[in-house]
Amino acid sequence: MSQTYLSLTVDIAEEASEILQDLLHESGALGLEVRDPDMPIMPGVRAPPPGEAIVVAYFEDRESAEAARDAVAESHPSARITLDEQPQQDWSNEWKSLIKSVQVGRLWVGPPWEAENAPKDKLRIVIEPKMAFGTGDHPTTALCLAAVDDFMATHPGASVLDVGTGTGVLAIAAKKLGAGTVVGTDNDPVCVELARENCTDNATPDLDISERELTQVPGTFDLVLANILANTLIELAPLIVAKAKDRLVLAGVLAHQRVDVEAAFRQLGCKVLAGAQQGEWVRIDLQR
Repeated sequence: MSQTYLSLTVDIAEEASEILQDLLHESGALGLEVRDPDMPIMPGVRAPPPGEAIVVAYFEDRESAEAARDAVAESHPSARITLDEQPQQDWSNEWKSLIKSVQVGRLWVGPPWEAENAPKDKLRIVIEPKMAFGTGDHPTTALCLAAVDDFMATHPGASVLDVGTGTGVLAIAAKKLGAGTVVGTDNDPVCVELARENCTDNATPDLDISERELTQVPGTFDLVLANILANTLIELAPLIVAKAKDRLVLAGVLAHQRVDVEAAFRQLGCKVLAGAQQGEWVRIDLQR
């Protein structure tokens, strides 16, 4: 295996992103990283401007990368294309340097390689960052962890539903902070598998994590969490509200999206509470 890898970065109109991804797969890319305008972006990673997407394709050899670059330039002449070469070691470790542990309230959340540094007075949650969102250090996750910590402090034994659970970090946090029944759902089977692994690793194996649709989840919950994208929150609003008994916490929302998301839930009878903001990300707290 070569000692370097090549990354082909393409800035492209958002509507052309899927066609581009197919082309890069067909060109032999080892893997793709896709950044859409409304998706949560890791700290330190360049985000696309509105209306565009950034697609990064990884190649093992220069010949394949250059052939892919030429194919992209021919089929998408307006795309901006950059080809970079970096040491193989950087590829395997670079992403690790972007993932940091966080302390939120009574919680410490971090990757396995930082676990030994966790303060003894915090409830420790170790998340293996693989192919799912929610390691704790992104503002949307940190904002939700704070809400879980606050709610559980005054509602011991509360039931919790985590919609779009990802790594399961919010569900695990709720359980460690004293929740009763905790249910997590995600439509991605990879996320469900990873969340279940994280539940086992964090000694919370009794969490109910599945791919069920919200309509298939029985009952209502004292706290409903949904750290997903704004358009999905609006689309799922009736189903999310139907599962809530008391409090709803929504995240994955950029500041300019707040009004539309709040309006969708107000129409369903929810009262908007104070919420919180970190950088451009907002958390919307609602009372049912």
